[in-house]
Amino acid sequence: MAAARTPPGAAGIGGAKGVKGSSRGSGSGRFGGPVRAVGRALRLPVSGTVRQIRRATHAHGAGESGLGKLIELHAVNGAGDVMITVALASTVFFSVPTDEARGRVALYLAITMAPFTVLAPVIGPLLDRLPHGRRAAMAGAMFARALLALIISGAAATGGLELYPAALGVLVASKAYGVVRSAVVPRLLPPRFSLVKANSRVTLGGLLATGVAAPIGAGLQAVGSPWPLYGAFVIFVAGTFLSFSLPPKVDSARGEDRALLAADERHLHGPHRRSAKRPGLRTVGPAVTHALGANACLRCLSGFLIFFLAFLLREHPMAGQSAAVSLGVVGVAAGAGNALGTAVGAWLRSRAPELIIVTVVAIVLGVAVTATVFFGAFLVACLAAIAGFAQALAKLSLDALIQRDVPELVRTSAFARSETMLQMAWVLGGAVGIVLPLNGTLGLSVAAAIVAAGWLTTVRGLLASARHGGASRPRVA
Repeated sequence: MAAARTPPGAAGIGGAKGVKGSSRGSGSGRFGGPVRAVGRALRLPVSGTVRQIRRATHAHGAGESGLGKLIELHAVNGAGDVMITVALASTVFFSVPTDEARGRVALYLAITMAPFTVLAPVIGPLLDRLPHGRRAAMAGAMFARALLALIISGAAATGGLELYPAALGVLVASKAYGVVRSAVVPRLLPPRFSLVKANSRVTLGGLLATGVAAPIGAGLQAVGSPWPLYGAFVIFVAGTFLSFSLPPKVDSARGEDRALLAADERHLHGPHRRSAKRPGLRTVGPAVTHALGANACLRCLSGFLIFFLAFLLREHPMAGQSAAVSLGVVGVAAGAGNALGTAVGAWLRSRAPELIIVTVVAIVLGVAVTATVFFGAFLVACLAAIAGFAQALAKLSLDALIQRDVPELVRTSAFARSETMLQMAWVLGGAVGIVLPLNGTLGLSVAAAIVAAGWLTTVRGLLASARHGGASRPRVA
């Protein structure tokens, strides 16, 4: 059979196309290789960093239990919050003279913190009634702050009064997220993981993200005042989607009940006991309530120092330094102390939490008294660092006590209630710090008095527990 022959023209055209295509392919190979190599080189640091972060957050079973996802979500939360903080600090505090700034911050406290003091007691019980929607609640808190960041950006540019209700909304959403996060952690514990260790890892993730995001926010602020808020919008939108990546067991409330503090025990035995609709309530016990009181005094001290030192160092900065640098030194000292306290808490695990709380509060009291008597820039920075250290370590010890003394049935409720009370203490401390005269010795005397009140209460409770043979365990109502 004769073979089919291709027409010469077709062969020529096909051959030409083949040669041309081959030439194009060789050019693509000549230039595509270096382009791909450059792309890989640029992508390698980012992908490598992401892999390292994922390896750290998912270590020791945290990836399988879902705790790693919560650590990443809390890091996103910290980064977004610090972006808004940088923008608000510039708008309310740094953009005007000191006297005017104090009035504006007082107005900010009056419009945002005062309503928050009323709303804070409602946050915990309200979220306690929504155990099946924890992921949605966390996503809602993220998305609300994303929208409010855009509202604040417009208000900051025009000087509109909507800045204050928007800031209040950010505060409420942030604290609502904190309450839900505290309730979620016990549901995500890996095997052989203490609650203290889990909380320390979550807290460290947030601190590291805050440390990275703060200078980025400052750089964006230098470009233009709305840019940190735009950054916060992007971060919180990402957090909205990340919230739903948590395991479904976060929304499970099987076997849970609501908790009352020991101080509320009288309501269980009062005249309305018969009409109570919650017969399964338990108290968290005196050991937890004494620890909560000590933590409240440290959180009150934190709020006080933030606002009081902000104005004191702006009016009287450290020798040879500007106000911004002075505030930065104190802020870094407090952040470093907080990170160190979190790391030490993870190392100590849950050993003698009552003794740890009494000890760290006593150390803070001693430093506060020393800083009052020998007032100076160095001692102020030391007080900020020690206060941050004690606040982190005492909070982890409180977590250990809740894990030890509170039945699992009501443990998540106890976290929600305690977190709400601590936020209220911070608000109270901030209010005292803003109204106090800018006298360093007077201010640190007030700080020492706050710590002394908490320390004496805790020691009295510890001695009472020792006389009765140890911390009382919760009782079924």
